[in-house]
Amino acid sequence: MQSPRISYYIVNGVTMCRLVSAPFLLLLAIMGLYEWYKWCMAASFFTDAIDGPLSRRYHVESVFGSRLDSVADDVTVIVSAVALWLFYPEFIKGNWIVIAGLFALFGIQTVAALVAYKKVTSFHTYLAKIAAVTQAAFFIAFFFKIGLIKILFILAVVITALQLVEEIILVIMLPQWTANVKGVYWIWRTRTQIAHSKQSGMET
Repeated sequence: MQSPRISYYIVNGVTMCRLVSAPFLLLLAIMGLYEWYKWCMAASFFTDAIDGPLSRRYHVESVFGSRLDSVADDVTVIVSAVALWLFYPEFIKGNWIVIAGLFALFGIQTVAALVAYKKVTSFHTYLAKIAAVTQAAFFIAFFFKIGLIKILFILAVVITALQLVEEIILVIMLPQWTANVKGVYWIWRTRTQIAHSKQSGMET
């Protein structure tokens, strides 16, 4: 049986690989090494697909792991967006309003978190997980010329925008920094249940 401590280091090591690889990916994009970039990018997104299931499989979920995963996700997507601009500037120019809007929402969410918590969030909502999948699918489809690029782009934009709006609302709803939050609905339902329990207690 594998030691929980060893599992903890393995899972966080997988996430750390994604974070550490970001500058390397950026360098590949700047140097114009397209083939190297796309395969390394795919490998980076693959680590995002496995670190979550691994942490749940071996029961090593932690606040540090959540924060590390959130930072690694954000950095990977930002580097991927920069690479897209370097390799395909015409795509960025043709969709700059939408992309600028997403970065604006990301900026608002980040500033709101820093003001409220003095650090970035690690909510890991259901929407965030879906957004991560659609973002990875779009970038991989785009760089590997798989197809359905326009549809995946629209899906990634819409779901990412919804995720960022939800996280802004969560920052407003939650006075204290909290990791691994399912979403606004679940926070609202929990508060409603607590309020009903208190009301029932007062009536009895």
